[in-house]
Amino acid sequence: MNATPAEGTQERAGGCLCGKIRFTVKGAAICPHLCSCGHCQKLGGAPVMWWAGFCEVSWTGEAGEPTWYTTFEGEARRAFCPHCGSRIAAIDSDIPDVGINVTALDDTSGEDLVPVNQSFPTNAVSWLPPIPDTRPSTVS
Repeated sequence: MNATPAEGTQERAGGCLCGKIRFTVKGAAICPHLCSCGHCQKLGGAPVMWWAGFCEVSWTGEAGEPTWYTTFEGEARRAFCPHCGSRIAAIDSDIPDVGINVTALDDTSGEDLVPVNQSFPTNAVSWLPPIPDTRPSTVS
């Protein structure tokens, strides 16, 4: 059951297509966004991938932790299920949270999962409207 942040730590479950990789994330999503970089387009087989960060991820399925592929040596890794190929997570060296492919979550309806911007908008396909940047401004 998902609790609202006011009631305690929000918890969500997710997993891959075949179900061998399962995970639980805790807390509100951090910087949910779409990414249209060339890597995400190739990894996802789509114009964009939908990501959100989480501070705490626990791997709970029978297959344990997913397989990690080093996208950029010393900088970025992407996780997938070695059985069905589902794209699940990402770790970037300059970001402290674990990026979760939002479509790997069992329930993607949370308000905190709505994308606040789009990474690499200049690489986006022309026929899909870009996501406006709705992140709070740090300029006063």
